[in-house]
Amino acid sequence: MSFDIHQLDTFVLVGSAVTLCAILAVRVSSRTGLPTLLVYLLMGVVLGEAGMGIQFEDAELAHALGFAALALILAEGGLTTEWHQVRPSLRLGTSLATLGVAITVAVVALAGHFVLGLGWQIAVLLGAVTAPTDAAAVFSVLRVVPLPKRLTGALETESGLNDAPTVVLVTLIATGAMDEHPLWAVVGIIAYELAVGTLLGLAVGFGGGWLMRRAALPSTGLYPLAVLALTFLAYGAGGVAHGSGFAAVYVAALVLGNAELPHRGATRSFAEGLAWLAQIGLFVMLGLLLSPGRITWHIVGLALAAGLVLTFVARPLSVVVSGLVTRLTWREQAFLSWAGLRGAVPIVLTTIPLAEHVHGAERLFDLVFVMVVVYTLLTAPSLPWVARLLGVARPSDPRALDLEAAPLERVAADLLQITITRGSRLHGVEVGELRLPAGASVSLVVRDGDAIVPEKRTVLRALDDVLVVTPRDVRERTERRLRQVSRHGRLAQWLRD
Repeated sequence: MSFDIHQLDTFVLVGSAVTLCAILAVRVSSRTGLPTLLVYLLMGVVLGEAGMGIQFEDAELAHALGFAALALILAEGGLTTEWHQVRPSLRLGTSLATLGVAITVAVVALAGHFVLGLGWQIAVLLGAVTAPTDAAAVFSVLRVVPLPKRLTGALETESGLNDAPTVVLVTLIATGAMDEHPLWAVVGIIAYELAVGTLLGLAVGFGGGWLMRRAALPSTGLYPLAVLALTFLAYGAGGVAHGSGFAAVYVAALVLGNAELPHRGATRSFAEGLAWLAQIGLFVMLGLLLSPGRITWHIVGLALAAGLVLTFVARPLSVVVSGLVTRLTWREQAFLSWAGLRGAVPIVLTTIPLAEHVHGAERLFDLVFVMVVVYTLLTAPSLPWVARLLGVARPSDPRALDLEAAPLERVAADLLQITITRGSRLHGVEVGELRLPAGASVSLVVRDGDAIVPEKRTVLRALDDVLVVTPRDVRERTERRLRQVSRHGRLAQWLRD
């Protein structure tokens, strides 16, 4: 018994130290634009058999833990996604997550078989596991690149939805069920699972939202737990009903995240923290699963060749065809092609054939691991430069507002903190001239460290910090009005924004 306790103490010591190092690595990543997944994967490799000697070769456990972590990451993604921001890009994002995935699988599989000399099963698995983009990898980079909502919405929707069809496809191939059904039947199975998962996600999301608005829980901390439990209820229900659990958890979280729930801000913060913990554990575990001794120059060559096909042929073709559902400029298509980052998802998907003991699965895992690392290093740091080169990055606006928001849950309102920049045309405008929507009001102005309770004739100045209280249902209109005045001054209502 004492030996087990000692092992537990060692695990807690190493686990907490790794977690702290991983948290500190986020700051470095945010400054360099390099996805933290590479740091976490490196931590796993250092801790593994080639470094500190920790042995981890249980593919089935990695498969189970990987799927649980992905479900948690998708739940956080849905809970923190603003519906009004992704709605205009929903058609494009859905097209990329379905039609784009199919095109990518076909192109990479054909190249894998005829160019790289892989067997058909491994070639199709290579196409399937590398087809989905990774939300964690994409947005750890895009947060430092100011992009139009149309592009960020499309990338976010794609990365939230494309896990579901690829999981179904990889499972069918790895278990041999693909050989038992014609192509049209496979497409039908994928469509059925996506439909069932989506419907269950909607049912749990709307039903759970109705329940949470009427439940009077005795502690604030219970609300985030309840919401997260609802998202996993959708995931479990999707699996039991032979639907897509990943589609169910994302849709349920998206509905709950945009519902008027008690303590919504605390719920989002709680989910974000758990998602970071899931990412850390997932990437470190995948690094542990790698055996560096198996990485040969032949594997590296195959990974580089497969990455070239994926990055410069399959991804651009999938963007062009998927983009037929909406109007995209060639510059936007080029950026979407370059921004299709692969992260943990492809590596996690390779644990399915590993767990099924598919012949060549270890080679596939090593190949995908190398490909993800190399091409993430290539594409991720260059995204800000590519966005500026293609002219899709939003230029910095000297009249833009520095705005932060905090929820006031008990009164269904939000507190907006605005810093008036030097170039803002809010300078010189009286509070009464803002003409904010009914219910919104300026409650406090902080100037040179002094707090001023404003009146209608109070004149705003550059570098003032202004606190605005707005009901939640008019928050968007309030922000839009403030930005209009910041750009055009008191005549904003007569000038087109």
